[in-house]
Amino acid sequence: MHPMVKPALRRAWRSLTCAQYGVAPAHAVVLDQVDAATGRLLGLMDGTRGTALLRAEAAELGLPEGRFDALLGRLAAAGLLVEAGAGRPGRAGPAAGAADTALDPLRADLASLSVVCPEPDRALRTLAARREQRVRVRGAGRVGAMVAALLAAAGVGGVEVVDGGRVEPWETAPGGLPAEAVGERRVAAARRLVGRWARGPVAARRAGRRAGPGDGDGGGPVSLVVVTPRDGLGVLVPDPVAAEPWMAAGVPHLYAGVLEATGLVGPLVLPGGTACARCLQEEATDRDPVWPRLLAQWRSGAPHPLPACDVALATAVAGLAAGHALAFLDGELPACTGTRWEVALPWWEWRSERLVPHPACPCGAAQGRVGVGASAAGEARSTMAGRGSARHGSLGIGGAHV
Repeated sequence: MHPMVKPALRRAWRSLTCAQYGVAPAHAVVLDQVDAATGRLLGLMDGTRGTALLRAEAAELGLPEGRFDALLGRLAAAGLLVEAGAGRPGRAGPAAGAADTALDPLRADLASLSVVCPEPDRALRTLAARREQRVRVRGAGRVGAMVAALLAAAGVGGVEVVDGGRVEPWETAPGGLPAEAVGERRVAAARRLVGRWARGPVAARRAGRRAGPGDGDGGGPVSLVVVTPRDGLGVLVPDPVAAEPWMAAGVPHLYAGVLEATGLVGPLVLPGGTACARCLQEEATDRDPVWPRLLAQWRSGAPHPLPACDVALATAVAGLAAGHALAFLDGELPACTGTRWEVALPWWEWRSERLVPHPACPCGAAQGRVGVGASAAGEARSTMAGRGSARHGSLGIGGAHV
């Protein structure tokens, strides 16, 4: 073991015997009772020395026997240790081996994971797990193409994009489909975009291949479907018929898009656990009896020819959707679980709406028969939020005492 204090957290001294790791309150930690010798020992924990050598260094610094092991325990309990391979480029210890160079495009992502993951090896394990994930993005407009590119750039191993038609000039955007893709088949342009940002050998393979609802990109089942229709109506009022294959196969799916200068992210649907597309339709009908008549008119005929999709709004929606998707793939329940986030121009104020499973829906979420219920998802989010504030609440400016 080559212990390393997380380099992603900046260190500062609050006093001669009190060190603070981290600036941002959500993840800052304060280490009390640090004498000068212990402070020098902390500086040596940069991933280049094993525990035996560090123990010897502690003795040379005059620290009593057992002090190093006690310090190691405190750092581990505070979530301040990280595997050497997740450290700075070129600063990794011997345990990291020759694979460090291959990780360089993902160093910033790995550093972010090291901040949020308490266990020393979890950041590297999470990044490795992303490579095994398969995500299908349905829709390659301004939002969908950018979501696919972001997931590929974050290390997701299989990103498949499904769409038809050809790229229109107004569908291009920085970070999404480039201007030279205009007139090209959307699926081919999306395949090339994903391949450009792929961080692993399997990420770009057959990005436009048709597959079943639960099939992956030739490498396993789909972990998540991100529904990003070019017409944002399919996000505000998702089509239950289109979602039936995912519901039947138990595939989680996340809706995101832009409709009439309004950005929408969510809900993340856990089949049988949170409100689904049919739940939303039933709930809307309960609130407004003429809703089915309006919906039939909106859905009839040809798709809207020119969506009102501001480029900055599309970028914000794609970023939030990709972040929530990554959180789910990494094993968390993101804030869009059973919830829709909405932002409208020109105010740019995000608001959330809790979506409740409908008792008449056959998905069974209202009865809590399967999966994670909406209330459980909300409790999990509250727990995570409380955990973050508890780490810095006692200090005012950030940091938990350890």
